[in-house]
Amino acid sequence: MAEGRAAEIAVNREVWAIVNERFTNGAAEGMWVMPEVVWGLFATPERELGVLGDVEGMDVLELACGTAYFSAWLARAGARPVGLDFSGEQLATVRHLQARLGPDFPLVHADAEQVPLASGLFDLVVSEHGVAAWCEPERWLPEAARLLRPGGRLVFLTNSNLSALCVPADGGVAGDRLLRGQRETRRVQWPGGGIEFHPSHGDWVRHLRSAGFIIEAMHEIYAPDDGIDHPFYEIASREWANRWPAEELWVAVRP
Repeated sequence: MAEGRAAEIAVNREVWAIVNERFTNGAAEGMWVMPEVVWGLFATPERELGVLGDVEGMDVLELACGTAYFSAWLARAGARPVGLDFSGEQLATVRHLQARLGPDFPLVHADAEQVPLASGLFDLVVSEHGVAAWCEPERWLPEAARLLRPGGRLVFLTNSNLSALCVPADGGVAGDRLLRGQRETRRVQWPGGGIEFHPSHGDWVRHLRSAGFIIEAMHEIYAPDDGIDHPFYEIASREWANRWPAEELWVAVRP
């Protein structure tokens, strides 16, 4: 791995140690016990989107799983998930929750750009606000394709490119003005924060096709009329996300 990218990953790992201590560790239990699968900042129900289908009996890899609440939901739905993350602190939270609440499933402490698992192990690779923002698409998408069986699917949620264009340079909540050029969002380093990747739609299509995927869908996710702001992720307010899509949910297949 290039020295520069290794340094970026180290910065991001430090960021997630802080995030785990301040925010996600306390919120994780509430996410683990949710009764259904939901997506994103405003908890859009999977039953409305239908991107996963029946996961019973599927081998699933969650890339950049964080506190792995998504894997816990999938396990309760009958899947066989594996959670992977580069943050030891986040995975420690997962182990605590597995012991306290269940279910139990394997965890891998690794970088999603270099996954130490054999090829063709999974029917589904999934990530909800994880790998797409924090890993280089040229690196993690070929890994996702390698890990999938033929006919396997990739489903990932990330910030909308539009929201990245509208967040102030010093961070905070997206506003109603374009504050950076579109090419600037491909790699963004927030002051005091980590390095993120927010490619344009055209770039996502190019990267997915280059990795060998066929794109099935891209859902633009809005906040519901009666939604509330996320308790600590301030990417976009409910009011903003009711007008413009705050998130994008991509679905692709390895042929």
